[in-house]
Amino acid sequence: MNRPLLYLLVPLAPLAGAVVVGLFGRQLGRRLSHWLCIVGVGVALAASALVWRDVMAGHVFNGDVYTWLQSGDLKLAIGFLIDPLTVLMMVVVTFVSLMVHIYTVGYMADDPGYTRFFSYISLFTFSMLMLVMSNNFLQLFFGWEAVGLVSYLLIGFWYTRPTANYASLKAFLVNRVGDFGFVLGIGLVLAYFGTLDYAPVFAHAAALADTSVNLWGAAQWSVLTVICICLFIGAMGKSAQVPLHVWLPDSMEGPTPISALIHAATMVTAGIFMVARMSPLFELSTTALGFVTVIGATTALFMAFLGIVQNDIKRVVAYSTLSQLGYMTVALGVSAYSAAIFHLMTHAFFKALLFLGAGSVIIALHHDQDLRRMGGLRKYMPVTYWTAVIGSLALAGLPPFAGFFSKDAIIEATHLSSVPGHGYAYFAVMTGVFITAFYSFRMLFLAFHGPERFHAKPHGAHGDEAKAEDASHDAGAEPDDPGHHGLAPGEVPHESPWVVTVPLVLLAIPSIFTGWAFIDPMLFGGYFGDSIVVNEPHAVLAELKSEWHGAVAFMLHGLLGLPFWLAIGGIVAAWYCYLANPALPERARRFAGAIYDLLDNKYYFDRFNDWFFAGGGRRLGNFLSNVGDGAIIDGFFVNGSAKVVGWTSALLRHMQSGYVYHYAFTMIIGLFALLTWWVGR
Repeated sequence: MNRPLLYLLVPLAPLAGAVVVGLFGRQLGRRLSHWLCIVGVGVALAASALVWRDVMAGHVFNGDVYTWLQSGDLKLAIGFLIDPLTVLMMVVVTFVSLMVHIYTVGYMADDPGYTRFFSYISLFTFSMLMLVMSNNFLQLFFGWEAVGLVSYLLIGFWYTRPTANYASLKAFLVNRVGDFGFVLGIGLVLAYFGTLDYAPVFAHAAALADTSVNLWGAAQWSVLTVICICLFIGAMGKSAQVPLHVWLPDSMEGPTPISALIHAATMVTAGIFMVARMSPLFELSTTALGFVTVIGATTALFMAFLGIVQNDIKRVVAYSTLSQLGYMTVALGVSAYSAAIFHLMTHAFFKALLFLGAGSVIIALHHDQDLRRMGGLRKYMPVTYWTAVIGSLALAGLPPFAGFFSKDAIIEATHLSSVPGHGYAYFAVMTGVFITAFYSFRMLFLAFHGPERFHAKPHGAHGDEAKAEDASHDAGAEPDDPGHHGLAPGEVPHESPWVVTVPLVLLAIPSIFTGWAFIDPMLFGGYFGDSIVVNEPHAVLAELKSEWHGAVAFMLHGLLGLPFWLAIGGIVAAWYCYLANPALPERARRFAGAIYDLLDNKYYFDRFNDWFFAGGGRRLGNFLSNVGDGAIIDGFFVNGSAKVVGWTSALLRHMQSGYVYHYAFTMIIGLFALLTWWVGR
């Protein structure tokens, strides 16, 4: 086996498809274009599977492909680190991407930008693979920025829609805020370690454990703490942690396939992967771990609440992604890195399943995304329904579905942790179990159960969020069909074509079995080896391992635990509110009053950002324009200098009278002044 060539094949196969289709898609036609991209990602998946098998046999690789720049002792190279953590991400990314590529054939069949979309998603896959396969911070940053750039193109794919343009720009700018911290962290790594390669940085990290830096005033900060917090700020942007989460719900303006790709296996998981990769650094800073824990807990709890009040089916799934990313971040903060990556893997499958299932419903309802205009779809769309049930059960965390194992492992690890903020985090992740089950089955019941509301007009809309949703529905989901939305009178929905339902079935399978199949090796069997480093005081999974007696025993124990009954309670509450007593939610909304308004307005984050950052930027720009440019530059320097010239010339012109005696008198006065000055010396 020629390993370097095999490693290169993984990212370059999707890149080749993206480049060829992007440049020649119109000439190649739709059919050949989508086959080129699908085959490219399929080759990447097959190569990733071979690499995984090779790594499991003990063949870990860390080397450079080529040197990009050499300056003195500093070498900047493109290289690969192929270890258990990397190959897990490679397989997950390529598998979910392949499902999305196949699904796109059906979902985007009538879209005029068909070939362009395939080029973008293949390029997106390449970017994420370069990120996870990197062995240095330079290549990590390249992949980091590449996924951000392609996400901008994909979120704003339907560029004729103002809401899509706004959402793509919002995602791009918010991620630049996080990336500023990320660049600072990488700069500090280079300044203190003298290299950007992972291996020497990790090897010498302990030597800097007691090194401090003065940031402001007399306060001394640990260098590693500052580096870790800066790097995590980058993760807060990519993985949508509070308060840099605001871009992710709006990213639903992009087509559903890219929603699945962004939210399940790529972009948002980049931050989680990065922190896990940097575990040798984070383990040396308890302060940074506490910061990560509190941010993750806040995201997990408060974003889950927002899923309850959403009427757009895709936004419900989007807020569930935010909450689940919070769970992963909590796991990182309590040093349960393996549990975070394990949840990343299981979440990738069932979240992609839920997004693609939502897309199947949207296709059947002619791109209507409003849950209030659904209901009764179970009998029309059996494949979509049963796969959605599997995805919802996995998201709610019920055994034996995949989400149960990873979520319960995170909850147990948080309970055993001692890092600052672990008590708050335990409360947040435990409360989130009930809320997650509630909103996931609220979506399931509203879409697939109850009376049919296909032709009903929106009702019960309240607040700016509902108005915005209704406006987006009226705008239409596709640029070539801006007016038609929903089923025609008398029309009934139909099951989606096989290119849509086959990926659903293939994603439902790992959503069932990956939990009990992989929890033992990944959490307790040393699967990650040296890929992840955990210091003894933070080894919560090692403590949990002492009580591990297999997946079956874990499930039986879970049936008696509080998280299981909270999940059951959430499902029952959703059934009672939306099927047994459907008038209750409206009464609850009126009773909640200000609390509902707070949730409906997403805690006013967007309004604050619009007023403070966007509005403040505009006000600052107007001030600089009016005062700096208008009054100082134009008024004082430009116009002022012209006025001085005018005043001087007006004074001097009185001396140019044309009378000889005036000139003689001036000469005499000038001569007298010169003689006076000369004698005075």
